Amino acid sequence: MPDGAACRIGDRPGFPGLIFVDKKENNEYRRCVIEVTDVVIYTLCAVAGLAVGGVVAGLVAFRAGVSHRKKTAEAAIGSAEAEAERIVSDAKAAAESKKKDLLIEAKDEIHRLRNDAEKELKERRADVQRQERRIQQKEETLDRKIENCEKKEEAILAKQKDVESRLQDVENLKKGQFEMLERISGFTAEQAKEYLLNNLADELTHEKALKIAEIETQLKEEADAKARNMISQAIQRVAADQVTETTVSVVPLPNDEMKGRIIGREGRNIRAIETLTGVDLIIDDTPEAITLSGFDPVRREIARLAVERLISDGRIHPARIEEMVEKARREVEATIKQEGERAVLETGLHGIHPEIMRLLGRLRYRTSYGQNVLTHSMEVAFLSGIMASELGIDPVIARRAGLLHDIGKAVDHEVEGSHVEIGVDIARKYKESEAVVHAIQAHHGDVEARTVVACLVQAADAISAARPGARRENLENYIKRLEQLEALANEFSGVERSFAIQAGREVRIIVRPEVVSDDQMTILARDIAKKVEANMDYPGQIKIHLIRENRAVDYAK
Repeated sequence: MPDGAACRIGDRPGFPGLIFVDKKENNEYRRCVIEVTDVVIYTLCAVAGLAVGGVVAGLVAFRAGVSHRKKTAEAAIGSAEAEAERIVSDAKAAAESKKKDLLIEAKDEIHRLRNDAEKELKERRADVQRQERRIQQKEETLDRKIENCEKKEEAILAKQKDVESRLQDVENLKKGQFEMLERISGFTAEQAKEYLLNNLADELTHEKALKIAEIETQLKEEADAKARNMISQAIQRVAADQVTETTVSVVPLPNDEMKGRIIGREGRNIRAIETLTGVDLIIDDTPEAITLSGFDPVRREIARLAVERLISDGRIHPARIEEMVEKARREVEATIKQEGERAVLETGLHGIHPEIMRLLGRLRYRTSYGQNVLTHSMEVAFLSGIMASELGIDPVIARRAGLLHDIGKAVDHEVEGSHVEIGVDIARKYKESEAVVHAIQAHHGDVEARTVVACLVQAADAISAARPGARRENLENYIKRLEQLEALANEFSGVERSFAIQAGREVRIIVRPEVVSDDQMTILARDIAKKVEANMDYPGQIKIHLIRENRAVDYAK
């Protein structure tokens, strides 16, 4: 039957073997008829009886189980209470035992600490006693030393008094000996001192001269160590009477804010420019302008172009700086090449080595006394050619020598020596004719001119330099400088005459042989050089050349 259904069983008379069951579904009873046999009916009756008996037996067994469980639980509770009392008792006994053990350990620890403290206290007392004894010994030692010092001081005072008395005796004796020596020698003390010093000076003059000559020789062998010579050589290579005229370039700025951008963060931009170009950037209070300083005119031109392009571009950082410097370098190299080729073509020369043409192009960025050296060289070439034609000499050789006479100035600040010596070496290196080499060598009178071409180059060089407006040093100032040089040399004792030659680069001094000896000449030359350095401003260096000639004349009768 489904859940929630109820049945009512019954039978109806007249229907044997059928059972009528009223089944309740959905609150309604429906009549069901079940047909069973007698056996089934009897079985059902037996099962029903057994079920009723089982229920009664179950109730009896339940009551017996409940009683048994109650007794078992009571017994368990009693044993648990006894166990709990036993555990509590054991815990109390263990606690008492632990307490006694801890008290014993605490007493032992207290006893040990007391013993340690007493031991440490005894050691400290002993240490204090030792220190007290040591201090006492030191005090005793100091007392003895003080006593000894006092005794020594007394002895020193006594010796000092004795020494003073003896010194007084010595002074008296010395004074008496000096008086006796003055009477014997006929000299006073000052006269004798002056006499000895004069004799000593005469004796040391030779040694002094030898020493100076030795030092000069050593300095010449070690030329890199002569700072003064290096400076004078550098100034001579630049060939300018005022350094600022040819060693600085000014770059205009659109505003003063651009100065900070050129410097860059922590100066990285300005360091990059100076490192790549080799030129110093001077950024001062000058409004809207910066200065480029450097002795190499080519490097200075590269730096000027690079800075101007960076300013116009506005992007200023190390990578851009490197790019602009490289572009400026290529542009300057191209300009140098073009200027060299132009100079060669305008002068009508052929067969000149490409390296010489490049050096000629470098002269475009070189000035001498404010005059452009490349322009000056072309003028000398034209003048030499014209004068050679008038004299019936080959004008090509004359123009070639005139164009190359100052070629050494293209590299004179990079190579040791004057521009004449450097020019001679360059000409010989690139297989120039001996006539051209000699003209280069003789154009400043370093050697005597042996050819007409050399004389023409000298004349053309003087004409180009002396024309109005060519150079900033006029004739009057030039003459004054030479006169000043000769006057400084004539001021020294023993100088007979002096001559300034080679445009003031050398002064030849004739000395009196009876006044100035060979040893004294070295000292005199140095003294004159020092006075010239202190009293004159001049480009390059001045050679001090002393000449001593001793002649003996006699007549046979």
